[in-house]
Amino acid sequence: MMSEKYTVARLTRGSERFEILVHPQGALEFRQGKEVELSRVLFTDTIFVDASKGMRASEDKLKEAFKTVDPLEIASTILRKGELQFTTEQRQKMAEEKRRQIVSFISRHCVDPRSSLPHPPLRIEQAMAQARCPIDPFRAAEEQAREVIDKLRPILPLRMEQIQLAVKIPPEYAAQAMGAVKSLSEIKRGEWQSDGSWIAVVEIPAGMHGAFLDKIQQVCRGSAQTKILK
Repeated sequence: MMSEKYTVARLTRGSERFEILVHPQGALEFRQGKEVELSRVLFTDTIFVDASKGMRASEDKLKEAFKTVDPLEIASTILRKGELQFTTEQRQKMAEEKRRQIVSFISRHCVDPRSSLPHPPLRIEQAMAQARCPIDPFRAAEEQAREVIDKLRPILPLRMEQIQLAVKIPPEYAAQAMGAVKSLSEIKRGEWQSDGSWIAVVEIPAGMHGAFLDKIQQVCRGSAQTKILK
């Protein structure tokens, strides 16, 4: 049972199935861990055994399955642990967002072995279309990206590569720049110098080299020093 206004979330406990009617977008955001008031997610706070037939769950069945008859508590459990039916529009949006995440992963972690430069996202998207790579909106982007890379190699030269950089941040920008470095790389080692500057060895995907340098130099107003180690 789905419409643009509501969809069904269901959970099976033992031999019994329990269903609730929820607003599609609110339910999706709740499942994604966003702060959403449950009362705004529910289309109705009734707990059903068959929503399509309007058959409500008895209090005895609710107590046996959930140890409570509180509809909000039960609905929360169903939403967190149960199956949520998505609308066609939601599935399309989720698949497209997952596709963008996969393309971004490949662009950041892979390079063209002929030039050692990352492929532009559009080229990766075109290769994915040519290879007819299926996208599962419910699987992790990184997991799927590694499978997509294997499928793209006959079409698009790809090499996954990590590089290490030596970084030196001037004293006046060290505290601020450290946050940017941590968010963009894996810090292998780092230490403070007597003059207040900070030096580190970091590892990043080869495809992120340009973006990393741009961000660090932006924070340090062009005064950071970097060197590729390997």
